[in-house]
Amino acid sequence: MRLGIHLPHIGQKAGPGAIRRAAEQAEGLGFADVWVSEHIILPKDRMYPPSAVFWDPVLTLTWAAAYTSRVGLGTSVLVLPMRHPLPLAKELATLQNLSGGRLILGAGVGWNEDEFAALGVPFRERGRRMDEGIAMMQAVWRDDPVSFPAKTIAAVIEEMRILPKPVKPIPIWIGGTSEPALKRALRLDGWHGSRASPEQAAPIVARLRAARPDAAFAISLRYGWDGKDQRALCAHLAAYGAAGVGHVLVEPSERALDDWLSAVERIARACEQV
Repeated sequence: MRLGIHLPHIGQKAGPGAIRRAAEQAEGLGFADVWVSEHIILPKDRMYPPSAVFWDPVLTLTWAAAYTSRVGLGTSVLVLPMRHPLPLAKELATLQNLSGGRLILGAGVGWNEDEFAALGVPFRERGRRMDEGIAMMQAVWRDDPVSFPAKTIAAVIEEMRILPKPVKPIPIWIGGTSEPALKRALRLDGWHGSRASPEQAAPIVARLRAARPDAAFAISLRYGWDGKDQRALCAHLAAYGAAGVGHVLVEPSERALDDWLSAVERIARACEQV
């Protein structure tokens, strides 16, 4: 099993020094990758997420990439329908090239209707925008010149150029457990679930593996750990492995940076036992 760790780019602990220390620590401890999440704008009194402080995910990973050389860089997840695919494709290709090909694009349709409204993006069209946006990014990453018949997203792309191309293909892992999300994941490079127990994950994993037995198809889960019971963490990781999950992203819950970094060290020790 490959293990990733979330970066502290959310809440009051976030900042350039915190992100750098955590990225360097993760690489030094041997984690496979480091991860970030996304919210752009949030209602003032909404209970979740608990903080409106979200450093931009692509820029955060670019900062982390500058201080590391091996560890992978992932998004858990970018809400693709909220963004226009062309500038995002440019940003991700640039990050892929600056990092030497270490990027994993975790992507989802999103759930916060108020956030979509603030950005002027139709919430009810997010599934269609997701599919067309992925296809558009894949086209501009692949073709030169590129033409793309956009239907849902406002874009006229006829014999145009967008460079540089990614130095290596950017794998796309789809988040979510809905039927459209699972079907979308099977068309792409992997599934990145969130906070499902091993028992909940097992039938999903079995279904995905039946359709995509190839080792190149990734099955990943995001798991939040409260830092209290290391034995429980080890047991969860072992159960995920037994269910067929090949990658787990662990997100500590500590709010203070030193506590966060200490939890990451304990996670690394727990992982050695799995």
